[in-house]
Amino acid sequence: MKKTALVLVPGLLCDAQLWRSQVENLADIADIWIADHTRSGTMAGVARDVLADAPFPNFALAGLSMGGYIAFEIMRQAARRVSRLALLDTAANADSPGQAQTRMELIALAERGELPQVTEILLPLLIHPSRLGERALTDVVRSMAKNTGKDAFVRQQKAIMSRPDSLDLLPAISCPTLVLCGRQDERTPPARHEEMATAIKGASLEVIEECGHLSTLERPAEVNAALRRWLGA
Repeated sequence: MKKTALVLVPGLLCDAQLWRSQVENLADIADIWIADHTRSGTMAGVARDVLADAPFPNFALAGLSMGGYIAFEIMRQAARRVSRLALLDTAANADSPGQAQTRMELIALAERGELPQVTEILLPLLIHPSRLGERALTDVVRSMAKNTGKDAFVRQQKAIMSRPDSLDLLPAISCPTLVLCGRQDERTPPARHEEMATAIKGASLEVIEECGHLSTLERPAEVNAALRRWLGA
């Protein structure tokens, strides 16, 4: 059986560790490449980087959180290259003024050398409250943030703030689309995903129970099963 070319895009302060379980579980059906989303300070630039680097002419595309924002921009720039789309724990809306202000405050904190403090502020918003005591899980989140580093974090936040609202893009998406989130995702709650799934023709919506924002790490078995269905396996 020919494998599906699959591009995975991590979220803010995340790296390939975010997708470790998916890389392992989907290896029998997918040829997987993980995007570098750290080099540009605009969303358009990040998407161009991913499109230029991707080793496949056409591919299935999955993005989590910031990775979903990047996926929307890829759809703007090169929808013809995307055969399937998975939007995980993300939102089509642009930042509110309050969200943008919070991002500026976190940037200022990071630029003062306090990226570890930024991570600790964000951690309760990223995973289900019941799992904050799970060292194996929280260590991965801290490791990804440390690997990303201050400079890339600042670029990522500026790119996120530069993104346009994507609600008007949703009806134009015509490829098979999965919209997935954790039931307790506080960053991008289920209502945002219901909105996206309704606006994208034929999209399937999956809500993972007892799960926060980082669904691929928190509930890998459920996410892997959903991704396998999306890929037609």
